[in-house]
Amino acid sequence: MTDRAEQRRGRAEEADALLQLLLAKACDALGVPTEGVALVAVGGYGREELSPYSDLDVMLVHAEGYPRLDELAAQIWYPLWDSRTKLDHSVRTLAEAREAAAADDRVALGLLDARHVAGDTHLTLQLRSVLMADWRRTAKSRLPGLAQACRDRASTVGELAHLAEPDLKEAYGGLRDAVVLRALVASWLVDVPHPVLERARRDLLEVRDVLHEVAGRATDRLVADLAGEVAAGLGMSGRDELLRHVYATGRTLAHVCDVSWRRVESLMTKPPRSRRRQRSGGPLLLALDEGVAQHEGEVVLMPDARPERDPVLGLRAAAVAADRELVLSPAVCARLAASAADLPEPWPGEARRLLCALLGAGNGLLEVWEALDQAGYISRILPEWDAVRFRPPQSAIHRFTVDRHLLETCVEASAMVRDVRRPDLLLVAALVHDLGKALDGDHSVTGAGIAARVARRIGFSEADADTITLLVRQHLMLAQVATRRDLEDPMTVDMVVGIVRSTETLDLLEALTYADARAAGPAASSPWRMRLVGELCRRVRGELAGGGEGMWTEAPPVAVPVLHQVVGVGRLGVTVSDHHGDLRVNVAVPDQVGTLSTVAAVLAVERLAVRSAVITSVDGLGISQWTVAGSPPDPVRLRDRLAVALRDSTDVVRRLAARDSSRARVASRVDLLPEASETATVLQVRAHDRPGLLYDVTAAIASTGADIRSAHVSTLGAECVDVFYLTDSHGAPLESEDARTTAKSVLDRLTF
Repeated sequence: MTDRAEQRRGRAEEADALLQLLLAKACDALGVPTEGVALVAVGGYGREELSPYSDLDVMLVHAEGYPRLDELAAQIWYPLWDSRTKLDHSVRTLAEAREAAAADDRVALGLLDARHVAGDTHLTLQLRSVLMADWRRTAKSRLPGLAQACRDRASTVGELAHLAEPDLKEAYGGLRDAVVLRALVASWLVDVPHPVLERARRDLLEVRDVLHEVAGRATDRLVADLAGEVAAGLGMSGRDELLRHVYATGRTLAHVCDVSWRRVESLMTKPPRSRRRQRSGGPLLLALDEGVAQHEGEVVLMPDARPERDPVLGLRAAAVAADRELVLSPAVCARLAASAADLPEPWPGEARRLLCALLGAGNGLLEVWEALDQAGYISRILPEWDAVRFRPPQSAIHRFTVDRHLLETCVEASAMVRDVRRPDLLLVAALVHDLGKALDGDHSVTGAGIAARVARRIGFSEADADTITLLVRQHLMLAQVATRRDLEDPMTVDMVVGIVRSTETLDLLEALTYADARAAGPAASSPWRMRLVGELCRRVRGELAGGGEGMWTEAPPVAVPVLHQVVGVGRLGVTVSDHHGDLRVNVAVPDQVGTLSTVAAVLAVERLAVRSAVITSVDGLGISQWTVAGSPPDPVRLRDRLAVALRDSTDVVRRLAARDSSRARVASRVDLLPEASETATVLQVRAHDRPGLLYDVTAAIASTGADIRSAHVSTLGAECVDVFYLTDSHGAPLESEDARTTAKSVLDRLTF
């Protein structure tokens, strides 16, 4: 026990001695017995956690008909008031205490910590026994209301880990939530990591003790004027170190709360029969991805999964959990941090894709990343994160710590992934754009160097790494130019054109600017600032348009040697090969409307996730080269499946629909690119990846009678950016009305 913990207990013992004396003197003076009456400490006093200026929370419990009760209470309370002791008191029978606890969750939580101080010990024991039994009996019906109260308090007060002047008690992740977690444990419905909870609670209590001493009064708000003195009292170097300590503690408690409430929610909504075990005796698991499953609302690893052999497994589990907004099991996080195999450098393409899928998951990212960070896994895959973890904001316009701001920027960026051609570059730039704040100097400059190293380590090409580096180096540029320069001056636009050089880079930088500003807070994302940034980008985009930047080029045909390999008996052929660590499937089928959608459906049913594809037509054959993830298929079996499906696709379509029926559809974007080609109609689709997505797109195109001459298919993180070159039955571009009909057909198919 620390010295300050002993001091808190010492204060409680002094208060106990005083109350014992007051009760004994009152009973003697009034001639009433001590049997049938008791003084009980509740709340923080009941836990023997009195800070220097804490209230005494005391209840006088009495039996029915106890004599001269009002006089007895007065002889106890008045001396305390006369000594200016802060007192929160009540007088109740056992029945009245139960009624008060039943009516008010705060009263119930305080009474769970009831401790005998003086008088009839049997009465106190009876009180504790009855109240604890009531709590356990009614917990299931009370927990939803308690959870809502915690959410309301978090919304009103904020999160302890992100407030410039944190409230140590009422903020989310503060002392109030530590009490709630103790109550959850007392309900016997869920468990929490007790050592973690107690350590965090102790740390916050010690900060509050010094805060009381420095302020000379009872307060829970760590205001800036007092932070320096509080830090000195705790032996810390200054306000920043103190805030990082408080933020880290609050983040830990908030994470335990998040996981605990998700487990409560899962328990409350779980069907009664879901606790059944499989015949093998193991838990009932729902497979989600390779090596990853769902169990009782949490993402877990399959029994045969071996993270020490599969370095990508951790990112796969994280991406699945974030995408589905499920809890990533704390046990899984701890296992990954302790034993997961190190990722090779540079990272394989699948690891990079999964990281981008995790970053693009929207709000689902926050809890999963936090769980992995608490366990220590993030430090393993992104060592640069350690330097910004819990780092306080240095600007008043920022509402979050640096690390949380980076994650919030990813969340904001995820809403714009369909507005840019390379969502993977946007998301990674969002994650790393402020890493330079851990170093001295201009954080945009220092951060650009860090971003370059990170981008190359996780496997981006030199060109892509250069783009990420530019985005980080210039992430403040658009807002600064828009608000400080004359937009009517041609030199202003020319300067920005000289920096971005292409429409594609401008789109990325504009999206990053919006995401960064919205994550920072209202002051940074005011309508005026955002309007000026938009106007600047409009002018720069107009200047760049004259150079033809950002045009799609038609997909090159598959190499002739590959064509010869895949053509088989009946002009249907399949080969499967490894290509620089990727799984490559080459397919040749008769070139006719609808065949491509059938191939896409078969690959999806075979659980082969398409990462990219090049599709073209040669000599009456539809030739496609697919880069996929999954277990390598048997090419003979795959060809036979294709042959059956090409004759009748009913079964494969039914199986695909069954796989996809539980997944919610996410808003997609379908655009015609009229300037992209003179010989075909170019259709661009941006959508969230899911099984059967490519089938849906190609089937919708086929339903209109349009022919797919060639295509680019790319999966970047969890986002697909696909471009199709379409012609009519005569090989000419589609008529304008037909093109619009085809685009609408695709959009309708993706949003039903």
